[in-house]
Amino acid sequence: MRKARIILGHGSGGKLSHDLIESLFMPRFINPILQAGDDSAVFPLTDSDRISKRRQLSEDEIAFTTDSYVVNPLSWPGGDIGRLAVCGTVNDLAMVGATPLYLSAAFVIEEGLPISTLRRIVTSMQRAAKEARVKIVAGDTKVVEKGSADGLFINTAGVGLLSGEVKISGSNAQPGDMVIVSGTIGDHGIAVLSAREGLTFSNSFKSDVAPLNHMVDAMLRTSHKVHAMRDPTRGGLATTLNEIARQSKAGICILEEQIPIREEVAAACEILGYDPLYVANEGKLVACVAPEDAERMVQVMRKARYGHEATIIGEVLSGPKGRVIMRTRVGGTRIVDMLTGDMLPRIC
Repeated sequence: MRKARIILGHGSGGKLSHDLIESLFMPRFINPILQAGDDSAVFPLTDSDRISKRRQLSEDEIAFTTDSYVVNPLSWPGGDIGRLAVCGTVNDLAMVGATPLYLSAAFVIEEGLPISTLRRIVTSMQRAAKEARVKIVAGDTKVVEKGSADGLFINTAGVGLLSGEVKISGSNAQPGDMVIVSGTIGDHGIAVLSAREGLTFSNSFKSDVAPLNHMVDAMLRTSHKVHAMRDPTRGGLATTLNEIARQSKAGICILEEQIPIREEVAAACEILGYDPLYVANEGKLVACVAPEDAERMVQVMRKARYGHEATIIGEVLSGPKGRVIMRTRVGGTRIVDMLTGDMLPRIC
């Protein structure tokens, strides 16, 4: 690490990203909240070590998250960097069971960006925030020299509220849980790639960028046995499942024939040499749910706006710990590891 340099693969969300976080950032920022390793930090409204108990407001907890968006191009079929920034932050809060409330938005704008482009992106953020029912309450703008920011970078932070009975974490998946995915995988990554490279296929692609908090709310009203949730963004479904398996010290087995993939996305991946398991999504979630509630949960998700194709794709096992395996269509078994390298750069 002392002699190495940062490469694009360090931003992939895969193995290189995790190695960088574990070796460089974690040792220097270490604390119990950060160690949880979830999409959002969860902590009490008051810190008993620093604030008088007389000021305690409730037993609820706060969820807090932050993210930066550097996608290229700035817009693509089905979305743009503005909608992505709002939905990505809302979804990270929802993945720990929080109700998203407030967002901040900071813009790093490259000199020369057309005002009309910025206006369109900010309007898209406004619409996404309205759909998610959150408010953007703080922000910042910076302008950098031409050639320094690829048009526009956006940083967001979000705050949400959890009730005391919600305990969802990547470390809470339990043997016997059913693994549910809310819909088809790979849509976002292929849509961004086709827009960036000007690729033309017989079928058009559309990103799945969407706020999932309303569907999550319906899920949590249905059952208190949702143990773990993640949105499979950078690194795709495979990397997300590996994160859950490692955090929970469990194994996960998925069935290839059960994984929903649009035919046109599967065909594009085959032509381009990509594995759809590692292609990014921005409007899907993975949930580990107690087996007695799994079928009912799927039905609830299918009634939601962004969950029509929800499917049970596998099961959490007691072992091999930290491993994900897949039973293939031909009856074999393969190990599904984290993404190595950077298959699709700049997709979020």
